[in-house]
Amino acid sequence: MAKMSYKNIAKNVINLEIRALQKLKKSLNKNFDKAVTAIVNCQSKVILCGVGKSGIIASKISATLSSIGTPSFSLSANDCSHGDLGSITKKDILILISYSGNSIELKNIINYANRNKILLIGITSKKNSDLYKNSDISLVTPEVKEAGLDMVPTSSTINQLSIGDALAVSTLKRKKINNLDFKKFHPSGSLGEKLKTVEDLMLTNNKIPFINENISMIKALKIMTDKKLGTLIVINKKKYTTGIITDGQVRRLNSKNPNWSLLKVKNVMTKNPIKIEKNTLATKALSIMNENKITSLCVFDGKKKSNTIGIIHVHNILENKIY
Repeated sequence: MAKMSYKNIAKNVINLEIRALQKLKKSLNKNFDKAVTAIVNCQSKVILCGVGKSGIIASKISATLSSIGTPSFSLSANDCSHGDLGSITKKDILILISYSGNSIELKNIINYANRNKILLIGITSKKNSDLYKNSDISLVTPEVKEAGLDMVPTSSTINQLSIGDALAVSTLKRKKINNLDFKKFHPSGSLGEKLKTVEDLMLTNNKIPFINENISMIKALKIMTDKKLGTLIVINKKKYTTGIITDGQVRRLNSKNPNWSLLKVKNVMTKNPIKIEKNTLATKALSIMNENKITSLCVFDGKKKSNTIGIIHVHNILENKIY
């Protein structure tokens, strides 16, 4: 028996699915815009439902919508005919997914939506189907060649998933969801770690190594030793940040000026230290430190750049396994 090349099979599958996605891309029309607008303006929940593989796709799309702050859940088409239709209200949007658009399990749901004037978005590949004819907004995924026996749902489900992702990302863009918004829905796991902000990790209050610009360097060195950060934030009498001193500066100064300890802080400090807004992602803070070859940043709130409310050190980031 000749040895089978599974890699070639895989390439064929992927090529078929790429062609399916290309057809989907070309097929998008004004109905897609209408669907996004409806989802954005939804005053309640976006409910998804499908049968078989389409039902699995419905669950994934629903989870994606929820993750961007659009309340959503998926329903089992079978369970809908046994009481779960009661969870759908007139303020909801119902998205039904079916390749054929004629699945028996969906007929009761379609009738319920039409009877109760629930906005129905249908995702189907058949324009002559019940789902297409009875939807308020119809999104047609092109008929495509399936990868397995031209029967196993592969290319068609990729298209369903893709148009669902497109709806979700378009909604995200329209609602202007940003990293901070996204973080609220992902506080844990690897995504939660990546979305931690400077405010989540910075040192505050008495942990901030503040020193007055008029004290001597010998006193400043003692404070630096006590705070164990290797950094001091210099402030004036108005509490405005005017500079920064690092242990590296002290070492260099010691080698050049034997009387360095008698100098005032303001004569030694680096003026206008690099600062960062508290809502900036920690990954961005790490990038700034690496680019400037420094180990800490002064943190400010909003437009008040002269007021330091915290300090973030490279160790605060790395110990949280943010790279």
